[in-house]
Amino acid sequence: MVDQDNLQNQELIRVKKLVKYFPVKGGVLRRVVDWIKAVDGVDFTIREGETLGLVGESGCGKSTIGRTILRLIEPTSGRVEFEGTSIFDLSDREMKSRRRDMQIIFQDPYASLNPRKPVGDSIMTGLKIHDIGDKQERYEILMDTLKKVGMSKYHAHRYPHEFSGGQRQRIGIARAIAILPKFIICDEPVSALDVSIQSQVLNLLQDLQGELELTYLFIAHNLSVVEHISDRVAVMYLGKIVELAPRLELFRNALHPYTQALMSAIPIPKPNLKRERIILKGEVPSPQNPPPGCHFHPRCPVAMAHCSLEEPQFIEAAPDHWVSCFQVNAQNWMSNETNAGLQN
Repeated sequence: MVDQDNLQNQELIRVKKLVKYFPVKGGVLRRVVDWIKAVDGVDFTIREGETLGLVGESGCGKSTIGRTILRLIEPTSGRVEFEGTSIFDLSDREMKSRRRDMQIIFQDPYASLNPRKPVGDSIMTGLKIHDIGDKQERYEILMDTLKKVGMSKYHAHRYPHEFSGGQRQRIGIARAIAILPKFIICDEPVSALDVSIQSQVLNLLQDLQGELELTYLFIAHNLSVVEHISDRVAVMYLGKIVELAPRLELFRNALHPYTQALMSAIPIPKPNLKRERIILKGEVPSPQNPPPGCHFHPRCPVAMAHCSLEEPQFIEAAPDHWVSCFQVNAQNWMSNETNAGLQN
């Protein structure tokens, strides 16, 4: 994690009104009868050298955003810029070259590794695809990369089933960093690991970020993990980002009711201290038929009648603290009006 005071303001990634709908087919002819709105108009930026945490409940569209940024799945609409270049406008050949700078670490390392190949071959696949070095140079890069992730040379000749979950994730990390990318999407990389192993992998990711000058989009549903590793945090609900702020600001002063509910569920490691839980009513609506207006209003403890009629704007409620909520917008407006009156 980088120091916020020294964080460069230069944007590496800019996401503009990103939309991804998946078709629902039915009938004998398997025609499209509806759409699942996995990502529904998302805007955010990722700055060079930072870790942006992306959190939310399962099924809210976090992983879809990550895969769409890399064009592992094609978008419905919107724009993603990497170093000022629109990713979606690139040809297949240009995209292949650009992927050298953009990699992903998957949630399930075993499923992402070829069980019939030694892990050394899997790590070197990217080097071969991008024509990096000759056979001897690729072998030297492999050995150096294994050392960086805390593994030994002899591990290169073993198969995925011979490793523990934590070791497999280290192999997944090695495969991602072997070609020296600038940007890595970490798609819930520790959610399948034991708690003791999670901290080791998180510390490894932070060490590699400093050593290799990496930028991360860290996708997770565990707020404690996100608090540990992120510089800024984006909170997602039903295909939309509802709050985005620096890590310390978000955990001290969450503004959106959904973020506040998530924060109230974080365990406190002190038996004598208790946090007042905010219990949300109902279930998460289906992304196939999201509620009108604010998507969160059916479960929101402070919802107003207006919330079901119109979608709130994503505004900057405080410096670098963005939120999409009519209640916060109204409070901000009243505060600004009061301050203006006092100045007059």
